[in-house]
Amino acid sequence: MTTPNRSEHLALFAALNTTFAGLHGLGDHWVQNSRDASGKGARGTHLVYAADGKPVADDPWRHGKEGRTCTASAYGRFCVTRHVASYSAVQLLASVAVTRAFGMHVPVRALLAGAAVNGLTHAALDRREPLLWLAARAGKAGYIQHATAVRKPGDAAPELSGPGKALMELDEAAHRAIGVGTALVTTWLATRRTVR
Repeated sequence: MTTPNRSEHLALFAALNTTFAGLHGLGDHWVQNSRDASGKGARGTHLVYAADGKPVADDPWRHGKEGRTCTASAYGRFCVTRHVASYSAVQLLASVAVTRAFGMHVPVRALLAGAAVNGLTHAALDRREPLLWLAARAGKAGYIQHATAVRKPGDAAPELSGPGKALMELDEAAHRAIGVGTALVTTWLATRRTVR
């Protein structure tokens, strides 16, 4: 059995971690569509239109395809699933491109496992409740309540989520930290030796 080349392992980890961190914003903001960005945190048993997430009670007269309804929670799950699919596609394509450009071969199972870890945790955080729970346990509830904004004149309550808010900063920090873990898992799976 040959001794693994530790510098190659470290180089793979660095390449993956840099790729995940560098392209996080592309997958999380640029590729994500506006509907998914605003709808992924939707929750509740009230009916909304599947086409745009607007409450049925606000406009009860839609018909045909535009009139299809679902619960707000189902709408939120659909939006976050579509967002995570596009985010994971960016991550996978970039990982393959970068590692191949440097002559590294990463097994598909390692790439898919890393994408699964990143995608599942990304989906959980973007549904907001797990992120709020985590922030409360870390003592950040006051920070979230303090760093809010009222975007539109006449809005009664400030927004907790979105650009310029504490919750978004905590979301980004958590995603980036998970990206380090994802790079580590992917590297470990790609470089471990099986003994027969």
